[in-house]
Amino acid sequence: MEQEPNDVIILSAISQGAKKFDKILKKTKIDGQEINTLLERLEEKGLIAQVEKKGWLGTKKEIILTDKGTKELDERRFELQKNWDQMVSTWKSGDKQKLQQQMEEHKSILPSMMFMGIMDMMMFSTMMGFMGMAMTSFMPDQYMDSGQDMGGHDAGHDTSSGQDFSGGSGFGDGGPGDMGGFDVNF
Repeated sequence: MEQEPNDVIILSAISQGAKKFDKILKKTKIDGQEINTLLERLEEKGLIAQVEKKGWLGTKKEIILTDKGTKELDERRFELQKNWDQMVSTWKSGDKQKLQQQMEEHKSILPSMMFMGIMDMMMFSTMMGFMGMAMTSFMPDQYMDSGQDMGGHDAGHDTSSGQDFSGGSGFGDGGPGDMGGFDVNF
């Protein structure tokens, strides 16, 4: 089953500990309405589920990955890693045209690679310089301002479907949240 890039980002955020709508919104920097739509679709596919947790202040709803969702995320992570390794190999071979072609082919999944920590941003920057291009040619702006808090987004979720993925306070994001490392492997 082929996943949209933002589906994979949402699944990854949940696996990293973002179990509430507002935490997913903050971590992913994806528009609130799109997150709600994606969460509904992921739930319909059986990749996520809502569970009620009992706490000191009563029950609260959390979003978790199902076994099917965990398997799907692992498969996507493997595919993304394979694509990244292929781009690194092409860069090392010195073939600018082939690297640019691969970047164009994988443009939609580059943010997923970055979010999941598969893409090494130093290496990506070096690749872009090698091709004489700016990183913004292949990365949406929302992922380029990595140091800024994007918490000001309007959650804007639609409750008409009966699903409310935004309520309550959670346990915090936790998880690695790695946005790429410094292991450049020259």
